[in-house]
Amino acid sequence: MAVYVGIDIHKRFCQAALMNENGLIRELRFENTLQGASCLVNLARSIDTHVKAVVEPSANYWIKIYDKLEDEGFEVKLSNPSRTKAIAEARLKMDKQDAKTLAYLLRGDLVAESYVPTKKNRERRTLIRHRANLMKMRVEVKNRIHTLLDKHDLTYEYTDLFGKEGLEWLRSLSLSTTDDHILKSNLQILGTLNEQIRDADIQIAKDAVNEEQAKLLMTMPGVDYYASMILLSEIGEVKRFASPEKLVSWVGLAPQVHQSGETHWTGHITRKGSKRARWI
Repeated sequence: MAVYVGIDIHKRFCQAALMNENGLIRELRFENTLQGASCLVNLARSIDTHVKAVVEPSANYWIKIYDKLEDEGFEVKLSNPSRTKAIAEARLKMDKQDAKTLAYLLRGDLVAESYVPTKKNRERRTLIRHRANLMKMRVEVKNRIHTLLDKHDLTYEYTDLFGKEGLEWLRSLSLSTTDDHILKSNLQILGTLNEQIRDADIQIAKDAVNEEQAKLLMTMPGVDYYASMILLSEIGEVKRFASPEKLVSWVGLAPQVHQSGETHWTGHITRKGSKRARWI
């Protein structure tokens, strides 16, 4: 015997449905917090010690609940929303993917699972995405500085405006009172962002040096520590792909295939899957 738990995740609250082999036992609405998850754990264990659960992903709101249940020793699955909905419509004639539907599917071993990266890989992704956000912010600051220069009809001959000589020239400029203040402020922000990006690069490089798979990837021309860590963090366990073609399809680099009767043609790449892995 076992208790099957379907969990519908939202930003602030979650809805859980608990079933056994005979049907629905209890429903529970709880806060999307560790304390709320503990209430679900205690309720499930009061019914049966063998607990299976399925969590519906919603942005990053599912992570703390998933990790809590996994740490408690539950058998946890992460639902693939589109595929699970298709199964629900075909088998249960339900188009709404709520907690009870998920519990029904779990009890029948019909849940379409999504891949869940290890905690280590999720930490890597977080750091890499943090660096990407810093880079985006730096581009915005540089664009604001270029706008100020255009406003005052200022030109430069430096190959890299934000290199050593270019920055010295920017700091030496004296614009109108307001624009001068804005320029100096943007230069300070730029300096801070450069430091933060360097710090992130150091952390990513340290991780790459201690990771055998990353060092193997770096033997390929054009793949540095940053590219290798993006590939590792996004792809995860490569053996989950049955063939190289399935990996190519997952990354979204496979062309779209159109077929009608005897006519067959291919289109652009699908662009499905991880955009970061596809970019690399």
